[in-house]
Amino acid sequence: MKKVVTRFAPSPTGTLHIGGVRTALFNYVYAKKNDGLFLVRIEDTDKERSSKEFEKNILDSLRSIGLSPDLDPINQSERNDIYTAAAQKLIDSDQAYYCDCSVEELDQMRSEQQAKGLKPQYDGRSRNKNLTKSENTVLRLKTPLDGEVIVKDFVRGDVVFNNSELDDLIILRSDGSPTYHLCNVVDDFEQGVTTVIRGEDHLSNTPRQMHIQNALGYTNLEYAHLPLVLGADKKRLSKRHAATSLEEYKAEGYLDSAILNTLARLGWSKGENEIFYLSDLIKEFEISEVQKAGAIFDITKLNYLNAQHMSNLDINNFTDCLRPYLKDIGIELENHPKSDLLIESMRSSADTLKGIASNLECYYQDVSNFNMKAIEKFIGNSTDILSDLKDKLSNLEIWSESSLDNTLTEYRNQKELSVPKVNQPIRIALTGSTNSPSLGLTMFLFEKEEVIKRINDLIKFVQANN
Repeated sequence: MKKVVTRFAPSPTGTLHIGGVRTALFNYVYAKKNDGLFLVRIEDTDKERSSKEFEKNILDSLRSIGLSPDLDPINQSERNDIYTAAAQKLIDSDQAYYCDCSVEELDQMRSEQQAKGLKPQYDGRSRNKNLTKSENTVLRLKTPLDGEVIVKDFVRGDVVFNNSELDDLIILRSDGSPTYHLCNVVDDFEQGVTTVIRGEDHLSNTPRQMHIQNALGYTNLEYAHLPLVLGADKKRLSKRHAATSLEEYKAEGYLDSAILNTLARLGWSKGENEIFYLSDLIKEFEISEVQKAGAIFDITKLNYLNAQHMSNLDINNFTDCLRPYLKDIGIELENHPKSDLLIESMRSSADTLKGIASNLECYYQDVSNFNMKAIEKFIGNSTDILSDLKDKLSNLEIWSESSLDNTLTEYRNQKELSVPKVNQPIRIALTGSTNSPSLGLTMFLFEKEEVIKRINDLIKFVQANN
């Protein structure tokens, strides 16, 4: 049995798109599931739009998220001789011909076809002219004039295309450069690819590529065309829906494992298990279980899964993951006297590492911005509660979480006040907002002098703004 080989073939015309990561993931997992190879091919024949910077981003991003190819990537831009040789083989076997139709002639042909209600496509008018190569000719494949081609697809079953609907596609441009279809087919053969897993937008390319395979005497491949990644409006995912590049999600503090977990569920699911890792996916994945319908990317699902993956990290790994995001806002973790307790208390305070780092900022630096809506709701114009609590806390001899909780409880009972009415003003003083762990713990995370200072700062702020 032939060894399974899959490939991911991005064009380096932009950073790695989240939809591209999903395609790479399914190729990687299918190969590993079948003890095969996962390869990467850089399709950089579009010299104007391709760049080495984007190529580096794509390769670095794949490696960073754990989808490293098993062999060194190849570049189409370095393989022109191989494509030219394949084209010559087609000429020699009389399965390709030169065409000298001008752009104007082709436009007129299509207009006439449309006027008759026909599908606009090349009509093969140069097929039997026996033209020779010149600076005005392109090379076209002789597509079978009748019959059909059947794409056997793991996701969609048998997809039938009538050859009469497929015109004679160009395989060499007038300057001699190869087109996408020829490069694609030749590289799949040269790399030993057995299984092509790609987006459904490539499905219409497949019968054309199968004709090239047949003409060159190559073995037919296995195919799986994945549902497109869509936004909430069921249109193809773009920047209007959410960030689209992998590096943007990593910069926001999403774990690699959570990103892969989320992407794996875009078009595939297994039972009730929502939380899984790459090793679980390799074990459970079946390409035939991928759905046909478009897969909607939901940022709230990513947030949920990221929170779960963060909670599954042990405290040391979590801290290591968090450090770069703290560093970005000028914080060294150990500069807090109770850093271990602080991290343990705050590790579930947001859905992303960047969000948690932001929530930690107030424990290292003075509050620079108070939440004005919170002040209006819980403090208003009166600082009496803040002043009362400042006095009580100043006189507190034992500074512990339990003694702080007891002090708050006694004051609430004495004044017959609700928990939010007493606790939220202190939270605002310490953190700038109403988001923190239990208030006794929050106060304990600060030194006594710092708590008194921050309460006093808020009292002055409120009085100055009234």
